[in-house]
Amino acid sequence: MGVFFTSSLKNAIFVVMNVDYIIVGCGLAGISFAETLRNAKKSFVVIDNASQRSSLVAAGMYNPVILKRFSEVWKAQEQLEIALPFYKELELILNKKIDYKLSVLRRFASIEEQNMWFHATDNPVLEPFLSTSLVHNYNSCIDAPFGFGEVLNAGRIDTDVLLEEYVNYLKNEGVFFNESFNYAELNSEKSIISYKGITAKHIVFCEGFGLKANPYFNHLPLNGTKGELITIKVPDLKIDFSLKASVFLIPEGNDIYSVGATYNWEDKTNQPTHEAREELVAKVKTFLKCSFEVIGQKAGIRPTVKDRRPLVGSHNKYKNIHVLNGLGTRGVMIGPYVAGQLYNNIEEGASLNPEIDISRFIS
Repeated sequence: MGVFFTSSLKNAIFVVMNVDYIIVGCGLAGISFAETLRNAKKSFVVIDNASQRSSLVAAGMYNPVILKRFSEVWKAQEQLEIALPFYKELELILNKKIDYKLSVLRRFASIEEQNMWFHATDNPVLEPFLSTSLVHNYNSCIDAPFGFGEVLNAGRIDTDVLLEEYVNYLKNEGVFFNESFNYAELNSEKSIISYKGITAKHIVFCEGFGLKANPYFNHLPLNGTKGELITIKVPDLKIDFSLKASVFLIPEGNDIYSVGATYNWEDKTNQPTHEAREELVAKVKTFLKCSFEVIGQKAGIRPTVKDRRPLVGSHNKYKNIHVLNGLGTRGVMIGPYVAGQLYNNIEEGASLNPEIDISRFIS
């Protein structure tokens, strides 16, 4: 890939390299695209400064059902068929367990919700994902007189382990640079990208909410929604499934559970707030009847889009400058799917799904 030159400035890029791709950002979108490139035997470097924390605060659930209204997640079956082998291969590469099969039980608040669930099971699209058997509650710590519905084919990716180990993997490969990206030093001439001594055929921006500062794509309607999670310790609960009530409660082991998440469309900081903590605690108390202790809290800005579809495509003037963003709240499911869409579009000229193509926002 080239020859590295030692820098006296910590974390600064001073290299001469020639690669196929530069990836900016190493969250779920950046990892998904990097792995797509690796499988295609394309060379790349990744630049990231860990300023965007949405992937770090992601619950990591892959759940094919929208449990508020018992409907299918967009392209759920297609996404899962791509994502599950994707994470299995990552486990082999990283030599770490990251994919945990995890039942999801949806707490019913009424007989009416029970009826809505069983009506949804008649939908052929939802049939693979919704159990037709009512799950009764025998746990004295949970208030669930109407029982639960079980979501099938669900699980959880340990995003904390994934992000940490993947960055370490890239560092060992010599293709990771920990620094802020300077847009002023990016040049695109004659189909060649150059940036601080690195030349590439393409650059892909996977910056999460950081896209708002990107002069090439800041016109796109990336809203950004702040989400906060708390971690609680509940010694008496003893469950091995994810519980969905007014919030998700996800087992982490050793009597520890993640609880989330909040949605704030105004605050664009990564700082945890007392208000979010109190909101989550209050919601947990509506269905949990045993005592618990809050032992942690995290916050981040989700890259969300007004039509709830990702932002994928190429700049209308600079055809080798691309974007992969807007994965929203279901990044672990949708990331590998949209990464493949962008790669096939760039390398093979395949059309993007029009629902994710950024051209939908160009009048």
